[in-house]
Amino acid sequence: MEVDTLLAKKIAGEITVSDNPGKNLRKWREIFGIKQYRLAEFMGISTSVVSDYESGRRKSPGIEFIKRYIQALIELDEAKGGPVVKKFSKDINIDAILDIREFLEDVPATKIKEVVKGVIVVNKNIENMHLGGYTVIDSIKAITELSESDFIKLYGLSTNRALIFTKVHMGRSPMIAIKVTKPKPTMVVMHGLKPDEVDKLGIKIAKLENITLMVSTLEREQDLIKNLRSINS
Repeated sequence: MEVDTLLAKKIAGEITVSDNPGKNLRKWREIFGIKQYRLAEFMGISTSVVSDYESGRRKSPGIEFIKRYIQALIELDEAKGGPVVKKFSKDINIDAILDIREFLEDVPATKIKEVVKGVIVVNKNIENMHLGGYTVIDSIKAITELSESDFIKLYGLSTNRALIFTKVHMGRSPMIAIKVTKPKPTMVVMHGLKPDEVDKLGIKIAKLENITLMVSTLEREQDLIKNLRSINS
């Protein structure tokens, strides 16, 4: 299946399950960097129709409109050389990625801490920190299967995000992988161990790289992902 088809399904799924589909439409249009009038012109509709759907002034768009909207975004992007489609092709079909999202708007780091029931291990002052997204990663698959170039694909559209590693036993390997690759995330969350079990080298790396390091105290991986998906949905 071609990348653009996979991407279209990803976007459509996010929009249709959202409690605020209009806001999600706008988010994706802004990610693609396309003006309302240009999108409306390409779709053969008025700018006010696009604006009304995005603002919620009109009833939630049906699946046919969403399909046309997404296809227009992709085709307009491909006309410019496909920079956004190529960007997203990096994170499609990577087994180590359990979930990846860009928020509708930046989210306070304190909200991430709340939903993952986090305990901060390094860099405790997060009151003024905001994040643009997150990636949930199977740490075993990431460490054993991803090359250095693949590791970069975990960042989605922005490095200003939380990398959330599951199935963590010590926390050394994910932090070493972050240490030897670029770019760096704003926050790392580990799931599968207790705060006092985090490896000392992992803590040292987080301090050296100025990365907030947190441990999720949730018991189940499914709950971790479910809680994260509730943010800005």
